[in-house]
Amino acid sequence: MTSAAIFPSIVGGVLVASPSPSLREQVRQSLQHERGTIHEVHGGADALVKLESGDWQLLFLDRRLPDLDTEELTQIIKLRFPGIELVLLDSDSSTPFTVKDADHSSWRNSTKPALAAPKRGISTASLSTAIGEPRPDLHLLPESLSSNTVLPLPGMIGDAEVMQRLYRLTRLVAPRMTTVLVWGATGTGKELVARAVHQLSARAAKPWAVVNCAAIPEALLESELFGHVRGAFTGAVQGYAGRIHLAQGGTLFLDEIGELPLSLQAKLLRFLDQKEVQRLGSSEALKVDVRVVAATNANLGREVEQGRFRRDLYYRLSAFPLELPTLAERSGDILRLAKHFLREIAAASRCTAAVLDPKAAELLESHPWPGNVRELQQVMERASILAEGGHQIGPEHLYFSSVGRAPIAREEFAAGGDV
Repeated sequence: MTSAAIFPSIVGGVLVASPSPSLREQVRQSLQHERGTIHEVHGGADALVKLESGDWQLLFLDRRLPDLDTEELTQIIKLRFPGIELVLLDSDSSTPFTVKDADHSSWRNSTKPALAAPKRGISTASLSTAIGEPRPDLHLLPESLSSNTVLPLPGMIGDAEVMQRLYRLTRLVAPRMTTVLVWGATGTGKELVARAVHQLSARAAKPWAVVNCAAIPEALLESELFGHVRGAFTGAVQGYAGRIHLAQGGTLFLDEIGELPLSLQAKLLRFLDQKEVQRLGSSEALKVDVRVVAATNANLGREVEQGRFRRDLYYRLSAFPLELPTLAERSGDILRLAKHFLREIAAASRCTAAVLDPKAAELLESHPWPGNVRELQQVMERASILAEGGHQIGPEHLYFSSVGRAPIAREEFAAGGDV
């Protein structure tokens, strides 16, 4: 039976979400004579990102995703994208596959994937019999996610579309044990997102342990992560449990994971796979219950290609990637953030918050912000100081720093210099 008999007149985008390259290829081959664009993604997280950014007509979804529960994901898709038609695939089936006719009148034997094909014009809301009703214990998203606006993450501000997508994906993954990789440029708020994953999970009351992989010398990093026993090395006068063990029941945040030495990457991978740690100088493996969130501003894919980061560890860490937008990509949030920082500064100084005059606001919105939110915070702090207790921030109080140049003179500040 041809694909045209199942899906006549495919004119919109088609998305195939499966970790199996062979299954994705089978779907592509079966639709090769149809009109429309076919895109492939590896898992559920990537599928959600694609659905947010395009106009899709069909979604082929593997029942066995590497990152998300398929039942939970289908519920989200029905809420957020009710016009998309959903077809479930089975990449692990060991029996002959079957394809159901579009009119649901008969079943035929086939070597193609199992496609529970809907009729044309049927939305995902009518697929409850194929998908199955939600399990009684199925964890559903907060009610706010069923509307167009998602509540910001704890400690974060902004309602730009790219931020809404970040909030939605973070709230989706937070209740699970899935390893999360937070990626973004310096100053975009990676630690805030990582901490939100912890705070929105059932582990919120448990330890939150932070290890900055770039700040600890390589010679000490292994002991800091995995611990050591007394006498394991010169100066080890007493044992140390290690940050992983100290995070028992909670979340371990590995900041700047791209700086982790190759010599430790294999040991970290073993911990992620086996959920156990072996302290330096000990042969005993200790079981731990720790959720890992990692962050980096490096392109780990490029690091893998250049041999500086293990490919298997990269795939293990990026089970659910969260990419943070730059401040330039969420320009509508600039003034809102600037006013927030002015209020924070005023509260710390126990004074009335200064306001932005229109020309200062215009300058803020036109600046490219290479340092992102962190740079904006620093600009507002400098402006508050230069205003000398005044209640209004003008262009003359704004100083946009430039990398590689020495601090400018007070006269340039007064002139409102942009360097």
